[in-house]
Amino acid sequence: MKRANKPGLLAASTHCLSLADPQEKCAAVFVLAGKVKEGSFQWDLDDPLKSITVPGRPARPELVSPRAVPRRRLGSDEGRAALVHAIAHIEFNAINLALDAVCRFRDMPRQYYLDWISVAADEARHFQLLHKRLGQLNRQYGDYPAHNGLWEMAEKTVDSCLVRMALVPRVLEARGLDVTPGMIERLRAVGDTETIAVLEVILAEEVRHVAIGTHWFNYCCKQENKPPAETFLELLRSRFPGSIRGPFNLAARKEAGFTKAEMDALMAGLG
Repeated sequence: MKRANKPGLLAASTHCLSLADPQEKCAAVFVLAGKVKEGSFQWDLDDPLKSITVPGRPARPELVSPRAVPRRRLGSDEGRAALVHAIAHIEFNAINLALDAVCRFRDMPRQYYLDWISVAADEARHFQLLHKRLGQLNRQYGDYPAHNGLWEMAEKTVDSCLVRMALVPRVLEARGLDVTPGMIERLRAVGDTETIAVLEVILAEEVRHVAIGTHWFNYCCKQENKPPAETFLELLRSRFPGSIRGPFNLAARKEAGFTKAEMDALMAGLG
């Protein structure tokens, strides 16, 4: 009996990346992650890259400058909804970033692709948790403007897996490790235990995501014969001069693979 064709890993990841509806994207990512867990897929990474300069995303939210995103005062339901919306937007973009990491970079070990598909599934689940919380606050994704900073960084790092791993998981996503504890404390002060429960799940799981970025950044550095800590800090100096400031979540960053040399330089303002 002829065996049915299995879905291709790259083709399925590209399909997920292209989907605009958030719920359809999440559902497709869960199917892909399930196929990967079962091993019922084909390695099709030799196929040509189908360039996706803009990933699938809904018409709303309106994308604006970061300065035009509404401030989030947490003393009201409206303020808390705006905060939850902003984090949901980050998680939606994080789904696309993880999928793009799968589709974009070739000649990596197979575990690299499995890791980033697992991250995409986590981010999809995080988005759904936040989407549910928005509904409890009588809002939905798209009700507030948002900025496009995460995907803009993806566009700036399309030519190098090393640079992508350094600047997306180890800079932008690592900032979530730093700022989320403060958000949780502010929410605790106003008694929003429902949002706190969601953020605690996200914070715990994002440590692994940053650690995955660290692992593959170190791998790329080894392949290119570059010292990891020095390379990372030089990228920070050239791409984010003076913009990475504390407080830092030292315990979470250590768990995610940041070295003492890296953290000493960050806390010293990169010298």
